[in-house]
Amino acid sequence: MKQRNTKRRFVICVQNESSEDLEIGKVYQVLPDKSADRENYIRVIDESGEDYLYPSGYFVPITLPQEAERALLALSPPVAAA
Repeated sequence: MKQRNTKRRFVICVQNESSEDLEIGKVYQVLPDKSADRENYIRVIDESGEDYLYPSGYFVPITLPQEAERALLALSPPVAAA
């Protein structure tokens, strides 16, 4: 049986040019999307509640303490595995 990678990635929004559904300073969970990664985009669930692609430059990767990660994941809607 293949073991699923459970490592979660988080980013903080530092720019939202023309993107009303992103909040500067807010933490977003990154959804896996290898195709987007190759094009320098990132997939996150934005303020609309849907996942969309945004330029990677809008975000800075961060590492959260486990307690903060658990709290954020408890607030987020479930994400389907890719």
